Amino acid sequence: MKLTQQVVLITGAARGLGQAITEAVAREGAKVIINYYRSQDAALTLAQRIGQNALAIKADVTDPEAVHALFAQAKTHFGMPITSVVNNALVDFKFNGDARKTMDTIGWGDFEQQIKGAIGGALNTIQAAMPDMKSMGFGRIVNVGTNLFQNPVVPYHDYTAAKAALLALTRTAAQDLGPDGITVNMLSGGLLRTTDASAATPDFVFDLIAGQTPLRTVTTPDEFADAVLFFLSPWSRAITGQNLIVDGGLVKN
Repeated sequence: MKLTQQVVLITGAARGLGQAITEAVAREGAKVIINYYRSQDAALTLAQRIGQNALAIKADVTDPEAVHALFAQAKTHFGMPITSVVNNALVDFKFNGDARKTMDTIGWGDFEQQIKGAIGGALNTIQAAMPDMKSMGFGRIVNVGTNLFQNPVVPYHDYTAAKAALLALTRTAAQDLGPDGITVNMLSGGLLRTTDASAATPDFVFDLIAGQTPLRTVTTPDEFADAVLFFLSPWSRAITGQNLIVDGGLVKN
């Protein structure tokens, strides 16, 4: 299914990486659902800028009922179901190595919060999407991961563990949903320059990372969004259960 025929849900879509993905998807002619939780003004402004192909909907992705209501509202508004989901929402996290919790201070509650956001959020959107995707014989699920579980240059224990678990869910869901024409993949970025979450990162860290990549640059949200377009497009139709790292070659799979 071409992007011009799709309705794409992007969670955490109003700011940062989510905004870049939303703008890229809309630019290619897809209808977009701009999911937000706290960023109402940013979401409504973004939807207004995109125009009639965009709809902003508030929903906590960790709440199954809220997610099902979002899917129903989107289907009514556009007259067709959501065809693709980009699980991008990040629950209350900042990439600040100096302020991170270390192994002697982090608690299980920190892990629970990130796991609930990463796994709980993805599980809720996938389950809400499944009935219509199965009926269509088509679906695209793209989960946003991280290269930190392969190269934990900064040991964000809770965030990294949650994203590693999301990769496992990506692979098991791909196995389960493949017969229905639904692909499930992950895109894993490194530190992006710059999002709200990475704004607290000192410049010298960005410079250090850039110097270690073959491209000698830090990946931008717009560059990451380009890779999302590939996984939503017909060109990726034979790819599922995969994790593509988008970090300028810092981590090599």
